[in-house]
Amino acid sequence: MPPAIETISLTRRFGDFTAVDNVNLTVEAGQFFGFLGPNGAGKSTTIKMLTGLLAPTSGTIRILGADLTQNSAELKRQIGVVPEGMALFGRLTASEYLRFVGRMYGLDQATTLQRTNELLEFMSLANEQKKLITDFSHGMQKKLALAAAVIHGPKVLFLDEPFEGVDAIAAGTLKQMLQRMIARGATIFLTSHVLEIVERLCTHIGIIHRGQLVAQGSIEELRAGVASSGGQSLPSGAAQLTLEQIFLEIVGTDRDGNLAATPPEQELSWLS
Repeated sequence: MPPAIETISLTRRFGDFTAVDNVNLTVEAGQFFGFLGPNGAGKSTTIKMLTGLLAPTSGTIRILGADLTQNSAELKRQIGVVPEGMALFGRLTASEYLRFVGRMYGLDQATTLQRTNELLEFMSLANEQKKLITDFSHGMQKKLALAAAVIHGPKVLFLDEPFEGVDAIAAGTLKQMLQRMIARGATIFLTSHVLEIVERLCTHIGIIHRGQLVAQGSIEELRAGVASSGGQSLPSGAAQLTLEQIFLEIVGTDRDGNLAATPPEQELSWLS
């Protein structure tokens, strides 16, 4: 099978600033892939290009083996997206919004209604039938955005900070749903600043830093790579490195792989 997601020399510039710089990324079908990076590293820009919301300056994007620029409409029917901003229609109810999204994806009316009811029940939103989305809490809106992203049964699901603002009970339910999607052959591309969640869910990781893809592979491969490199700032027993330790070691280097200079210690005068 072709990779679910593949980029070749993917680049995006904004004037003189290069947000994504010559990224070659491969996500195989069926992987739960975590995409990490510091703030401003290029994560959201990359996701916007992968989902067709932003045109690349140069490079190639293939989704499910097909060129995104040449098969945009067809490929968008096979992907689901939960963007960071969610972009929901606040003056609709949850049911109205899901029915609208289902019809936009080409589902027939009966299927759309059935899946809408199932998703509202699954997301514990069934008792909010008369409330407008604009009156939902942030966590409720997050669950609704995820429901809209999966109503058509996507083959590839892009999630940008999906657990932000979601309570622990709902987060556990969502994680189970995502694992079931993986078990049925879907591919999930997840970005999150909560590294413990990424480590628990994802089998493969990509790390972007200053617009460049600086690491890619399974967590075991990244752990072995950092341990074998000497890990200047790491304790002994590096074979048991957490994803947080791996991440900090990798992004703490410059573009040539040298350990970046440690900034001088700073204090707040009124807290010292």
